[in-house]
Amino acid sequence: MTMPDLEHALDALAGRVTSLREARAAYPADLAPTLDAALAELDTAAELLAEAGEELRKAPKRAGSKKDGTQRELKLLRQVFRAFPVPVVVLDGGGVVRRINPETSRVLGSPDGYLVGRSFPLLVDVSRRAAFRSHLTSVLQTGQPAAFETRLAHQGRTHTVQIALTRLTMPGEPQQMVAAVALPTEVQLPEPGARRAEQTDGALLLATAKRQDLLVKIARLLLDEEALLRPVALQRATRLLAAEWADWVIADMVRDGVPRRSVVMAPKNHPLGELVRRVETADPTTSQVVLQVLERGSGVVLEMVDDETLLGFSAEGPLLTVMGAGSVLSVAIGRSDGVLTLVRGHDRPPFSLADLAVMQEVGLQIGLAVRAQSSFQSRSRAADALSASVAPRNLPDVPGYEAAAVYHPGSSVGAEFYDVFPVSGGWGFALGGAAGKGEEAASVSAMVRGGLRVLSAWESDPDLVMRKVNEALVAQGTGMFVMAAAGFVKGRQIRLSSAGHHPAALLLPDGGVRFAAGGGVPLGIAPEAETGVEVLTISPGETLVFYSEGLISSRNERGEPYGEERLADVLSRCAGQAPSTVVKAVEADRHAFSGGQVWDEIVVFALRGV
Repeated sequence: MTMPDLEHALDALAGRVTSLREARAAYPADLAPTLDAALAELDTAAELLAEAGEELRKAPKRAGSKKDGTQRELKLLRQVFRAFPVPVVVLDGGGVVRRINPETSRVLGSPDGYLVGRSFPLLVDVSRRAAFRSHLTSVLQTGQPAAFETRLAHQGRTHTVQIALTRLTMPGEPQQMVAAVALPTEVQLPEPGARRAEQTDGALLLATAKRQDLLVKIARLLLDEEALLRPVALQRATRLLAAEWADWVIADMVRDGVPRRSVVMAPKNHPLGELVRRVETADPTTSQVVLQVLERGSGVVLEMVDDETLLGFSAEGPLLTVMGAGSVLSVAIGRSDGVLTLVRGHDRPPFSLADLAVMQEVGLQIGLAVRAQSSFQSRSRAADALSASVAPRNLPDVPGYEAAAVYHPGSSVGAEFYDVFPVSGGWGFALGGAAGKGEEAASVSAMVRGGLRVLSAWESDPDLVMRKVNEALVAQGTGMFVMAAAGFVKGRQIRLSSAGHHPAALLLPDGGVRFAAGGGVPLGIAPEAETGVEVLTISPGETLVFYSEGLISSRNERGEPYGEERLADVLSRCAGQAPSTVVKAVEADRHAFSGGQVWDEIVVFALRGV
């Protein structure tokens, strides 16, 4: 074949291709004849290439002839590819895309060259991938063409197509190739040169707004008080992402240095079946993408899944295969505290670099929330432990008396304490509080409370106990002082020792109220304690009431303190009533006075003779 003959044949081929394009547009509902004709033209193009190659091999060798011949062949191949009216993809023996024509890019909505180097079977419907690979192998081995129907999914577009496979021997390629012609049968193709819908300015603006809206929603979820009180931050965030951003959302958290699967959110319409359980029980340490994100600390976005083994395996094969994954995005949770993985199916738009950026921020927010939750719960447990160490769960029965108490923690960890305990020949009680707030003040109060209880088992005088506790507190060098009162109950007599504590109020049966002497200097100020000591006789029907600084200093909206006079008025109205009624009445009155606000701890302890 001479060069003019080849050029004439090529012109004729181009004319027939133009006719095919017109036929396809004129008869969109009857595409089978167009496909048959397209295959015939593809065979013609292959024959032209073969004849041209044979002529070139027979041509006399001259300088530059080999290079010129190769250039002519490449030119011919490009012209045939560009002219063909249907998607044509050239694959190697492994199904990897080597070349595509412009029609393929247009139909699949993919930039030119984007699919080159990627695995074509990943575009094929999961249920037909095995069949596609079998047909590909058969065509390569036998040279006989094959055709079958399947679905292709890419960039959020799904096409039902008729695929025809034909073996090719291409110049410059050491191995045989396969041409795959895909004729869509159930899709409305966009007009040539039309801009992709997802690339319009309005769509881009909406996508940006959606990403910003996601960040706002995530922040609201994670800053909610319940997210600190209960371990719900991770569940809430992944549920939101599954509802709006992905088909599958998986969270793997690092525990004891090893990633462990924590949350799996499946598609809304996916039943809780075997597949979900397989994803939940899969070992994250076998996932390449999880380990990569943890190692590098940076996210990964796969607009098109090339390697379906990246997320590990199940009994039916790679997880990404059985999940129908088309696009995957993984980001670190916090500072490598875990990995958040989102998976979209073939029928949804793939994740983009913009999605990666917003998900990295989401991962950081989730990590901060999880850490804050852990820290808050640790502090809460510590606060509960400290509170338990300054207030007994239940008051014991004291022979000859009824006892009751109320305790309200303030805005920080409690520093007030009260206690009732057995002593030699009777019962003892103590109450007080460190001057300060927070965990340090609470620990000092707990130390004083414990010291008073322990030493009271060996001493018969509460004042001697108070002095020894003062010596120990000064020796500790905490820099804090503690107002405290302690009393030993023996029969109808109560011996009191006060170290700067408010004086007790004695409620008489007739409603009269008088205050004890109190006095003394708080513990921890000087090595030699200065205490106030007195002995009270409690007759049946009389009630001795102790109270904390937090009660007296409570203020109303005008800044006025609650004070001891108001306390006396409330107590006088409780004459003859049980201690539990007395402390509740004081509590209710203070609540009404201060509008329900509690700044400092409040303790009210009542002991009534019976």
